[in-house]
Amino acid sequence: MSTEVPESDSHEHHWEMRFGITLAIFAAALAINDLWAGKFGDDEIKETNEKSNAYMWYQSKGIKETLAEGQRDLIQTLLKSESIASDKIAELDKVASKLHAQVERYKREKHEILLGSAAVGKEHWAQEIDGKLGQVIGSKEREKTIERLSAAGDVFDFGTLCLQLCMVLGAIGLLLKIPQGRKMTFATVLALGVIGTLFCIRAYSIVLL
Repeated sequence: MSTEVPESDSHEHHWEMRFGITLAIFAAALAINDLWAGKFGDDEIKETNEKSNAYMWYQSKGIKETLAEGQRDLIQTLLKSESIASDKIAELDKVASKLHAQVERYKREKHEILLGSAAVGKEHWAQEIDGKLGQVIGSKEREKTIERLSAAGDVFDFGTLCLQLCMVLGAIGLLLKIPQGRKMTFATVLALGVIGTLFCIRAYSIVLL
């Protein structure tokens, strides 16, 4: 009894294997793409919230600076008007000096909050976090990170689109019986899968810049 597999069945099995393996590979690429896109999307939301907090922190320092500046200027005006008793002048001078020091400190802190500890340099560190200097990530730094994550997110989206189209066409290709149509579909599936994978790699490289 002959056990030979008909040539048509063998050819059919060959194409099913080719489509199946290709789809499995690009399905894995799609899963990785979605995983990275989700993670970095969450990071973008976190950075956006941190940037908002940094700007509120900056504004609070600005308010304190304005109040201290106003008190200092008022005292200096009173001293210049010579309407202060002589025995109080030295004391008010000390208060004005302290207020001036506060104003300068608030300016340095605002600058560090805006640009970050790394950007202003160790000699200009003024703001502590958990009792340590040099730990501030500036709002401008976070803006750059957000822009990078947003750009990567767009590329991840393109990668997802290409890989999903690859999956759909691959499923159609498995059902096709016309050899020429099957070959064209497979070529399209392969092209979309490769393009989608390259988008995924490109997006990841943008995040690492």
